[in-house]
Amino acid sequence: MLSGIHIALIGPGVMAEAMLKGLLKKGLTDPQHILISGPNEERNQELQATYGVQPFSDNRTAASQADIVVLAIKPQRMQKVVGELKGALKPDAFMLSIIAGAAIAKISRLSGHERIVRCMPNTPAQIGEGISVWCASPQVSPAQRDMTHTFLNAFGKEIFVEEEDYLDKATALSGTGPAYVYLFMEAMVDAGVHLGFPRRIAEQLVIETLRGSVDYYDNGKSEAKHLASLRNQVTSPGGTSAEALYYLEKAGFRTAISRAIWAAYQRSKELGRDAESNPPEE
Repeated sequence: MLSGIHIALIGPGVMAEAMLKGLLKKGLTDPQHILISGPNEERNQELQATYGVQPFSDNRTAASQADIVVLAIKPQRMQKVVGELKGALKPDAFMLSIIAGAAIAKISRLSGHERIVRCMPNTPAQIGEGISVWCASPQVSPAQRDMTHTFLNAFGKEIFVEEEDYLDKATALSGTGPAYVYLFMEAMVDAGVHLGFPRRIAEQLVIETLRGSVDYYDNGKSEAKHLASLRNQVTSPGGTSAEALYYLEKAGFRTAISRAIWAAYQRSKELGRDAESNPPEE
């Protein structure tokens, strides 16, 4: 699907490199068909030396040669970087944006281009285990949607949604999600150290518990088990799990998680508004 397709990665940071690694590892394209562009010349040369891709310091030049232009930049730089691409893209190329909070309409207005895919991946993409939620403007062709499907599956799984508002929600739930998981793990490890475990043992116990719990859930999917049902399996009446869960509920654990995700969703919307209202950088 991506054979012979030229892909420009604008903003060659961590997530762009995760995409790059996934595409090459799965043999979906050749290094010479990947163009990377950013202001950090040292970073560009590093990626060229590591993967054999084509480095550029001028975004317009890179974008003008691509069939897929990936926008992997910070929201604060959207106006300047995307604005610079106006008139540079091939008419039949499409842009794939992972800019948090940046609506398709804003990207289209800044770039003067209508073929746009908006996507929200997450950091496990770096090991090929990410999950990406995406939507597309009506001008994106069925063939380009198929390309997007193939592209995103290079570094994990993907979910297509019709309504763009789901992208800000995905930013809060799955995009930011690894941070919640790591905080939870950190708290469990600290509790284990407080109990008297050496930290390395506490970390191993926590990591393998989470890994095993997720794998057990996956293996039980065919039985249509609800998460609450799995939780009940390890919660005996009057037992240790029941006692621990009582204190978590009493402390407002569920409410805290829900409010945190809602706050992240609101912040995602704010980032989009900030990117729209801030003047371009000189």
